[in-house]
Amino acid sequence: MKAFYGDLRLGILGGGQLGRMLIQQAINYNVKVKVLDPDREAPCRKLCEEFVVGSLGDYETVYNFGKKVDMLTIEIEKVNVDALDQLEKEGVLVYPQPRIIRLIQDKGLQKQFFKENNIPTADFQIISSPDQLRNSRIPYPYIQKLRRDGYDGRGVYKVIDESYLDKAFTAPSLIERLVDFEKEIAVIVARNADGQIKAFPMVEMEFNPQANLVEFLISPSIFPFQVHEEAEQIAKKVAEDLNIVGLLAVEMFLDKQGRVLVNELAPRPHNSGHQSIEGNVVSQFEQHLRAIFNQPLGDTSCLSNAIMINVLGEPGYEGPAVYQGIEEVLNCAGVYVHLYGKALTKPFRKMGHVTIVDADREKAIEKARFVQKTLKVIA
Repeated sequence: MKAFYGDLRLGILGGGQLGRMLIQQAINYNVKVKVLDPDREAPCRKLCEEFVVGSLGDYETVYNFGKKVDMLTIEIEKVNVDALDQLEKEGVLVYPQPRIIRLIQDKGLQKQFFKENNIPTADFQIISSPDQLRNSRIPYPYIQKLRRDGYDGRGVYKVIDESYLDKAFTAPSLIERLVDFEKEIAVIVARNADGQIKAFPMVEMEFNPQANLVEFLISPSIFPFQVHEEAEQIAKKVAEDLNIVGLLAVEMFLDKQGRVLVNELAPRPHNSGHQSIEGNVVSQFEQHLRAIFNQPLGDTSCLSNAIMINVLGEPGYEGPAVYQGIEEVLNCAGVYVHLYGKALTKPFRKMGHVTIVDADREKAIEKARFVQKTLKVIA
């Protein structure tokens, strides 16, 4: 295998902010990065060695892109897996492996995987027709999710009672029992080809109720040790059962009875790990690169309390982005601003994130709430 720090050519499918932050780390390793994205103004466009504009869903586009690199990885799951299968057969290293991407593209297959591997998750039922939905065995209220193409809160519908069925999805979906949860939590785990596996400490998440996006994240969590241990062991089991190479974000619920239930997976760097850039010894982006290059995995320990806030476009504004309050935010000690290179804002678009670190957890949270109230993306 070519040396990752010299002559290996890494391709990334997707040119958004996750790819941008992955490239920022890859530069430290002398990694040559080529990116494919349909948006010619994508955040990665100026950071990579070569930027290609093209569809991630088109077989020929993905295949031809992959033939010009030695290794492929993703920053978004919505890609042409058939092309990745063929590239893998022809000797291109594809991490995460195409079979894993195919499984995670379909939330129904995800749930069936959990069931077959005794991974705790909410009770669910696969739905293929409106009639089946009306005669479901899951009691109201429940959550309906499209099997494919849902992300960032899209493709999710809460069915309170029968009157909500008229607006339910008609495409193939699944329904799952509504979890009465104490907190939404996440563990990011990495595994390399040699089978070495390491998890980042569990984090707590708060979601924007309108956009259903992670808006506020606290690392590390202060839930009891046994909760941390259970969540970490579940995340490691999922990674091992998948036999994944790369990074895996495991989103979970801690329910009111103290049970940890897996919600969804993401086989790539994830919003629930952004705080690791400043808050942990190794960041999720470096860990992903270490994993796919089959290098020793880094120390995931927390350096400090770290709070991450997503910077979202304000409702009612669309156009060239203006970051209102950024000077006041930058005047705070321990505040790190990451902007994603997106020239245009729109309501709830992810425009950046801010990480706040402080040895005092309560002070970190207080500063984070100040940042949340002060920094606004308008037009």
